[in-house]
Amino acid sequence: MQYLQLAELYVRLEKTSKRLEKTFFIAEFLKKSSLEDLRNIVYLLQGRVFAQADERKLGMSSQLILKVISHATGESKETIEDNWRKEGDLGLVAEKFIAKKKQKTLFGKVLTIKKVVDNISKVADMEGEGTVQRKVALIAELLSSASALEARYIVRTVAEDLRAGIGDSALRDALIWAFYPKIIGIFFICDSCKALIPNTGKCLICGEKIKQKFSEAITKKIPKDSIISKDEKEARELYNTYLEEVQHAFNVSNDFGIIAELLKENGPRGLKHTILSVGKPIKAMLYPKVKDIKEGFEVVGKPAMIEPKLDGFRMQIHGNKDKITLFTRNLENVTKQFPDVVAAVKSHVRSKDFILDSEIIGIDVKTKRAVPFQHISQRIKRKYDIESMAKTVPVVITLFDIIALNGESLLDLPFEERRKRLKAIIKDEKHSIEVIEQFISSDVDKTEKYYEECLAKGHEGIMMKSIQGTYTPGKRVGQGVKVKPVMESLDLVIVAAEWGEGKRANWLSSFTVACRDKDTLKDIGKVSTGLKEKSEEGVSFEELTKELKKNILQEKGRQVMVKPKIVVEILFEEIQASPSYSSGYALRFPRIIRLRDDKGVQDISTLKEIEHFYQGQK
Repeated sequence: MQYLQLAELYVRLEKTSKRLEKTFFIAEFLKKSSLEDLRNIVYLLQGRVFAQADERKLGMSSQLILKVISHATGESKETIEDNWRKEGDLGLVAEKFIAKKKQKTLFGKVLTIKKVVDNISKVADMEGEGTVQRKVALIAELLSSASALEARYIVRTVAEDLRAGIGDSALRDALIWAFYPKIIGIFFICDSCKALIPNTGKCLICGEKIKQKFSEAITKKIPKDSIISKDEKEARELYNTYLEEVQHAFNVSNDFGIIAELLKENGPRGLKHTILSVGKPIKAMLYPKVKDIKEGFEVVGKPAMIEPKLDGFRMQIHGNKDKITLFTRNLENVTKQFPDVVAAVKSHVRSKDFILDSEIIGIDVKTKRAVPFQHISQRIKRKYDIESMAKTVPVVITLFDIIALNGESLLDLPFEERRKRLKAIIKDEKHSIEVIEQFISSDVDKTEKYYEECLAKGHEGIMMKSIQGTYTPGKRVGQGVKVKPVMESLDLVIVAAEWGEGKRANWLSSFTVACRDKDTLKDIGKVSTGLKEKSEEGVSFEELTKELKKNILQEKGRQVMVKPKIVVEILFEEIQASPSYSSGYALRFPRIIRLRDDKGVQDISTLKEIEHFYQGQK
């Protein structure tokens, strides 16, 4: 398939903010895509060329992309950079200069999906002397053959800033619309062009208003694989089973590309082949917060398993023979950064095939007490002196669940049974590797007392888990809840910042933060307190500025727009209604307490959660 066809789809997606329309456009495109191109197309729609859990990184900075555009167009790097500062989008800059490029390529080729992916993929594998020049040449080759429109999206893909507004849920639904039987009752047939389209009120093909009468719809030509349902509730329930199937397949594979191929080739039954695989991370099960222990019992039932809520970071541990692989909850491979964890697992786990869920806690060498999360989170990005840091801040591996064992998926086993399997293979060693302490209770008062004891020990609170609960990747369901003190923190992503003044002139010192509303981000205010002048005192202005500078999209005066990649945990005094921000809310007296290197934008607090907290204040 020609890359231009995908670029034209990107344009259609950019022009609409309506999620149903985006889903429809993607679904129609996937249906006509060849099996050979399908996986690459799905990745490109996500703004990448690899699966989400793939360790390879492109590593193309904005400055390097400026060189690429200069090399492909013959324009000076300074001219291109001036245009970038005005436009704030390297893709639009590439489009502009390719359209009027000085040097015409004599042997320009039609770009295919495969050619674009091949060239961009090679960038991630390059190392050694001359790497920068070779990276520039590979991407410049694409731009030299590209049309102006293709150039826009090639550059945005390389910059990892697609700007087409395609979230996981839209892509998931598009796969259903493309490859599952249509449910007449949710989908309607246009009276004018006879297209089978989702219930949006108007035809997404010809624009005509849909006469939403079922009797009219079924008199038209119905596709053979359609399922007819006169009951809207029944239709919705069936569609929800589709959603669950595809979502589950994604939760255990983290790869929409593979899912698309399986559906294209075998239909819905193909998803039976998406199984747990040691070495490939799955989405971690998430636990919602409840206001108190009484509500916790209402959610998980009685009796419940009670555990301390630890102030560490989540780590998924995969064991395959003698190979141990470690992943953060953000699916990042951090095996090299934690050789001490690898060694402890090898010597204390009585199995050669497993997936474990754990919390990693930093320990003070002298007092043996837990240290704040920030001390060990620094190891996630550490490349040098890892052994030294491991000795300075050793960690304890606290295991609390098991997901797979000896080739068997344990997702559907009750938590009580999974706990037994976990304890059977772990040789506990204090201050090294331990199965988390736990007791079973139906008593609110006893649980309250244990909660107070956990807080006194420096823990964040307690976890309450259903004895019969299964492991549901990626979902906040009734399998477990967390109980923490009333003051809640939010995990938000930085989307903009401002350069400071005076002694902070070289630092970014005011940060606009956003929450997640389905597939979009909505700002909820600015925060400038909580950071330190020196890094040894906590999160510093210098440290955060260094991370944000890698992700700058646009600068206008003191204002800086950044890629939404840096997640921060924020405490606040109150949530207020506010028309000033797109979320409709603002935080009163917010302050940053730590970076969340273990979390990505998909893990941040949602608008729905913030609305819940806001209502709870009343």
